Amino acid sequence: MTKDGTPNSQDPVIAINPLGFPWRTEDPFLFSVHHLDHYPAGNEVMGPQPALTGRRLGMDFAGLNGWSMYHGRVVPGFPQHPHRGFETISIMRRGYIDHSDSLGATARIGAGDVQWMTAGRGIVHAEMFPLLDPKGSNDLELFQIWINLPAKSKMVAPHFKMFWRDQIPTRVFHDEQGRAVQVQVIAGELAGAKAPTPPPHSWASQASSHVAIYSIRLAPGAKWALPADVPGLNRVLYHFTDNALHVARRSVPSKMAIKVHSHLAVELEAGATGADVLVLQGRPIGEPIARHGPFVMNTRAEIQQAYADYRRTQFGRWPWPKSDPVHKRNAGRFARHADGREEKANG
Repeated sequence: MTKDGTPNSQDPVIAINPLGFPWRTEDPFLFSVHHLDHYPAGNEVMGPQPALTGRRLGMDFAGLNGWSMYHGRVVPGFPQHPHRGFETISIMRRGYIDHSDSLGATARIGAGDVQWMTAGRGIVHAEMFPLLDPKGSNDLELFQIWINLPAKSKMVAPHFKMFWRDQIPTRVFHDEQGRAVQVQVIAGELAGAKAPTPPPHSWASQASSHVAIYSIRLAPGAKWALPADVPGLNRVLYHFTDNALHVARRSVPSKMAIKVHSHLAVELEAGATGADVLVLQGRPIGEPIARHGPFVMNTRAEIQQAYADYRRTQFGRWPWPKSDPVHKRNAGRFARHADGREEKANG
């Protein structure tokens, strides 16, 4: 704002709001959450060693002693559950996810890796958090982001794609004082760094969508400007840590979402302990959204059909002996796709 209270056309900040749970997102994004759990040592089945008494097993989100079981009863995580009509993006910062699905695909995802899954016409999957270290702590930190599919793509065949950590480009910038700003380009492009190609039916696969996901880490006191992009995009910066941060020269409390204009550069400045910011950006799909539970469609009738289809077909046969499968402790990071193709992570 200018001194007389009128809007400043060069002010990039539109609104600042508390994050909440889950985080508030803008079209084309539907949902985002930051999980941070300080799990203890793992037992023989890769669940927590301490007793689980006092926890509301099956629905444990309380964060007792710094961690939750979520819907898991033995191993933390999310046993088999269905999705239709959108995509999930799992960004690992610490720890592991064991993925299994109704197509027979499976994977172990580790720190630095990203899994981008198109639910399409329907998939059932499990996301479990195995505690691999039997002697030390098993910290888990991840973002899970839901991005919508346009109506024409809501019933495409489901599949997932792995972005292993060595495939995801990172750019390091330095301010005038030599302080570093590290930007991981998970979707989109920045300063010549182009992210891996998204799944083919994703809204992000269209160049005109300008979908971008950046994970930004600023060293203590570092200054950097997020470059301008084209007008008309939804662009939100998520200040999810407890560190001090200034955005466009205004102090922003921790745990805030900062919506900004996409056509203006945004100056960021970290406090004395550094700062972490997640950026979600994209052109709105601009279609009606009907959502209920694990399904996101365009109309209420399509939601009802999704439930009817799931009751009738279960979106395929669940091929695993348990609803919460995990891999062997020494399985490493890998992916086995529904067509039998196998990948092994490097490093």
